[in-house]
Parts: sequence; structure tokens; C-alpha cells
Amino acid sequence: MDAPVHTSIDGAIARITLNRPDKRNALDRATLAALTTTLQRCERDNAVRVIELRAAGEVFCAGADLGEMQSQRDASEAANLADAARLATLLGLLDGVGKPTLARVQGDGYGGALGLMAACDVVVAASHARFAFTEVRLGIIPAVISPFVLAKIGASAARRYFLTAERLDAARLRELGLIHEVVAGAELDAACARLTRALLEAAPGALAEAKRLIRDVTAAAAGRGPVERAATAAEMGKRLASLRVQPEAREGFAAFFEKRKPQWAAKPQD
Repeated sequence: MDAPVHTSIDGAIARITLNRPDKRNALDRATLAALTTTLQRCERDNAVRVIELRAAGEVFCAGADLGEMQSQRDASEAANLADAARLATLLGLLDGVGKPTLARVQGDGYGGALGLMAACDVVVAASHARFAFTEVRLGIIPAVISPFVLAKIGASAARRYFLTAERLDAARLRELGLIHEVVAGAELDAACARLTRALLEAAPGALAEAKRLIRDVTAAAAGRGPVERAATAAEMGKRLASLRVQPEAREGFAAFFEKRKPQWAAKPQD
């Protein structure tokens, strides 16, 4: 069986590839663990100066692995909380790593994929890629990714797209600040190479300090740095774990797997 994450180091560039194209690069537990371990290794490797996150196949990342979620459909709130904590830890690590991170987004991304993108320093996406925060259509919320995503797109955009689950193109996400550059698919590698060259021209220590500067000034202004965002993500994971065992989420996932429209019950009035 192929590893869920493949890593190659070319000089000073570490390329971390989501390697489950047959599963649309969905984030199962093994993938989250492999990404976490790989990022920690790249952080310690002094030869690595730029970390590029990419994916195999046509889809960047489908978000949570629904097959794994289906097999765990009767999991307890505690088990769901542990799953949320794994993603929170990964996103906090990606957000806070002391080296520049570049996301090469060659295809569609949903749910947790947008958290990965939001936690990276620079995001380049193919113009044909489409994205969405689809959680509410399953009876849950984009809880764990929210501290990282809101830091990029702000509350106003979240108040629309977290609720409507509309499909967004790459150009719209660039307008919102989650994507930095949109190019034709054939130009994606050239754009990433150009940005990587620019990053490698800077002093490694200065890059780390520039990232720390941005985090500290942002934290001073808004009270949120990478550690705080990761803690908030873990805290929001408690809400997700609680919702995942409720009837509404069970109906949402059942409808998805049964390929039917969910039958939402009216929310009781207080």
C-alpha cells in the first residue's frame, strides 16, 4: 500500500504530497499523522528552507475522509474529540512552522482542505479549482479549521460561506484573501517555482523572524497567534465532537451516503 503522504527533498525545498488520489486525498487518521510527522521532520532539518504542500491526482483534498467517518458513525463524543484534536494539532504546526510554506493547489478542495490552505503562508491555485465549506450540509460545522480560515477571510465572508456552503472558484478565494495567486493549471509549476526562488533569495533567519513578526503583531492586535489558534481549534473541536453524535449530523451523513436529500427536523423553539 502506498504511503498516504510522500515527501521529496530537492536541495532546500521539501515537497510534501498528499498521496491518496483514489480517495481524493481525503484526510484520514493515517494522513493526519503522516503530515504531522513530516512537518516536524522538515522543521528540524536545517537543510530545508521552503516547504511546499501539494497533492497527487486531480483533487487537492476532499476534506475529512467520509469513508472513515462512516465506519465510525456510532463513535462516541470522546472519539470524535480525539479526531478533532489530531487536525487541530496539524493545523497549528503548519501555521506556526518557522519556514515559509507554499500550498500548490492543483484542484478542488473542501472542508479541511481549506484549513490546510489557510495555515500556509502562500497559496497558489489553478484557475479551474473549486472550493466549499460543506460541513453544514452534513449537520456539522467547520469548527477546527475556523481559527485559521477566519484569520484569512474574516468574519463577514465566513458569515456567508460557512452558512450557504456555496461553491467558490479560485478567483473568489483570492478576493477573500485565502488564495494569493491564481494561474492556469499548466502554469502552476512555473508560478510555484518563481515564488520559491523569491523565498530562497531571503535569509533563512530573517524569514523565520518575519513570520514571527507577523504572528506577534497580529496576536497583539487580535489576541490570536498560532498557539492560540491551535488551542481555539481544539476547543472548537469539542463543539464538533458534540454535534457529530447528534441526530442532525447522523441524518446528514446518512443522507450523503444514501445519495438522498436530508430530512432536517425543525429546530425546536425556546
